[in-house]
Amino acid sequence: MDGKRPAKKVTNKRLILVLGGARSGKSDYAQQLAAQLGERVLYVATATAGDGEMAQRITAHRARRPAHWQTLEAATDVATALSKIVDKVDVVLLDCLTMLASNVLLNGGEDSLDEARVEEQLNAEIDALLSWYEQHQASLIIISNEVGMGLVPPYPLGRAYRDLLGRANQRLAARADVVLFLVAGLPIDLQTWRSTGF
Repeated sequence: MDGKRPAKKVTNKRLILVLGGARSGKSDYAQQLAAQLGERVLYVATATAGDGEMAQRITAHRARRPAHWQTLEAATDVATALSKIVDKVDVVLLDCLTMLASNVLLNGGEDSLDEARVEEQLNAEIDALLSWYEQHQASLIIISNEVGMGLVPPYPLGRAYRDLLGRANQRLAARADVVLFLVAGLPIDLQTWRSTGF
């Protein structure tokens, strides 16, 4: 095993959270995991092409996905968009909570930051997504960035975003069957690590 590929095919549905920093290998690993979990994969893209650089990133992500995977673009209201999918899927891969949180945060405009309202909206997104998961047989893989390990952002919007995403990651980790942290392309199973007593 090359340390990157999941070792075996999982047959039960799972809620899996894949965390990591920028360029840690989260998306590649999550895509490999999705392919192991089932043939019919629905890739949910939350990013929007707000500028040229983001458009290039989206194009690169599309090129790395298998052609037979379905793609659903949903910047917000992900559960509502999922409820309109009529084809049966084995795995839903949400890439990523990081952009979903950003979209929710920026929907109110940068000048009118109401952290409590934004957190309530993001929690509603997560609750609706978890409700969808509970009502369907598909596994759900959610990719998210760990943004709280660096410097404290020097501006209020950045700090609000860091805190919002950190709390959202904690909520999902508490519900997930598997929580993986990617470092340099290598996965660390955080729940197994926690059970060793550290």
